[in-house]
Amino acid sequence: MTKPLDAEEQHLWHVWKTASEQVRQRVGDEIKAGTGLSDPDFGILTRLVELGGGELRQNDLGASMGWHRSRLSHQLTRMEERGLLRRRSVDGGVLVQVTEQGSDLVDVARPIHAAAVRKNLVDHVEGPERRALVQLLEALAGD
Repeated sequence: MTKPLDAEEQHLWHVWKTASEQVRQRVGDEIKAGTGLSDPDFGILTRLVELGGGELRQNDLGASMGWHRSRLSHQLTRMEERGLLRRRSVDGGVLVQVTEQGSDLVDVARPIHAAAVRKNLVDHVEGPERRALVQLLEALAGD
């Protein structure tokens, strides 16, 4: 049987969770304040624009986000109702396309996202520490 985490391991886990959650929340809050897009909205729209040139098959979009099919479907329905994207049936699946409104909001959100990431993450880690952090995170992610 595996022994419980000791105090140092527990502290590492707690600090990791808190830092990652706080940084993501702050970045998401700034995008939401500047555009009205939620973090999931922004994630979906940027993937459509960056990976698919404005459109992707729904299954490919879900795989790129690591989302379960039902979660993605519910989110896409909400976004479609707000005019951010549209879906249409194609051979053996569904094609998700960003609308002009969705594309325009991505254009507004990108500089907000960049500034928020810099303010809440990048500016706190410089030089050799940044390179070491990137290497550590890549190792943890399995890249």
